[in-house]
Amino acid sequence: MQTSTTSNLTPQQQAVDRPGGLLSDSVRDKPRLLSIVLPAFNEARNLAILLPELSLKLSGQAQQLELLVIDDGSSDDTVLVVQSLMAQGLPVRLLRLSRNFGKEAALCAGLDAADGDAVIIMDSDGQHPISSALQMLEDWRAGFDVVYAVQKGRSESQSLARRSYTKVFYWLMRHGSRVDMPPNAGDFRLLDRKVVLVLRRLPERARYMKGLFAWVGFKAKALEYVPDARLHGESTFGYMQLLSFAVVGLTAFTKMPLRLVSVLGLMVSLVSVGFGFWIVMEKAVFGQPVSGFTTLAASITFLAGVQLLCLGIIAEYLGRVFDEVKQRPLYVTQDLTPPLQAPESK
Repeated sequence: MQTSTTSNLTPQQQAVDRPGGLLSDSVRDKPRLLSIVLPAFNEARNLAILLPELSLKLSGQAQQLELLVIDDGSSDDTVLVVQSLMAQGLPVRLLRLSRNFGKEAALCAGLDAADGDAVIIMDSDGQHPISSALQMLEDWRAGFDVVYAVQKGRSESQSLARRSYTKVFYWLMRHGSRVDMPPNAGDFRLLDRKVVLVLRRLPERARYMKGLFAWVGFKAKALEYVPDARLHGESTFGYMQLLSFAVVGLTAFTKMPLRLVSVLGLMVSLVSVGFGFWIVMEKAVFGQPVSGFTTLAASITFLAGVQLLCLGIIAEYLGRVFDEVKQRPLYVTQDLTPPLQAPESK
């Protein structure tokens, strides 16, 4: 279930659809090869349904289709299901990682292996509508290099706490970075070949893909969609994973936390000077005795907390530097099926 209306999109997102924007006529032919990148972790039951459906509905949209499944260290029958579908003649490729490296690393592995002129990233749980993928292809043929899906009504379905955390995160990103990262846009998107090649050149190990997708730029369009129900199982993506991604995104794309720490230090210093001046005035002018142990203990505890907070933020940035200088690979490939036989160029 999908809609291409733009009523809830930002003015920047809607601008590309107004007269005077990009050409509405088709400027690209069908892709020679269309790659669908599907990161998977314990998605055997979902892939058994999703892959045949993708093959049926997308095969006619390109001269050739490849369904690239990235097995991110699954412990279920994901590999066996994919191999069985390959044996049945479906246009499926399998990339197995040596262990679970996480979704961001699996996405990068898929983009590194994808050979398509257009690459669509989709989840393996069946929640990303195929009809939206078809619309993405239409927009790609109309001249857009990036088409990213924006989940309709996502904010309204979240708790108040989660909406508040999200607003703070995007405020920090918006005011501390030159990257314009659209809210409620996830990994479900289409990328032109030239965009994929640029993403492959980015060397950092701390991968926050939403930020990297926005950083590379190119002609982009937002597409609203309503997610389908998950085919089987439950998502294991909880608040701790969200917090971890938020920390990676902030430390990778903005110095705003460091600047806020500097402002906090300045404010504490000014308050301390003012408080000290007030104590002197009380003693010298009003003859009041200097406050005792309680005030001193509270001041020391407060300042110790501020110092630890500042050290923690600095440590996060230092930890990113530590990860980068080790230069370990982002992922390790166990095996990869060879590319499908490419169609002859016309």
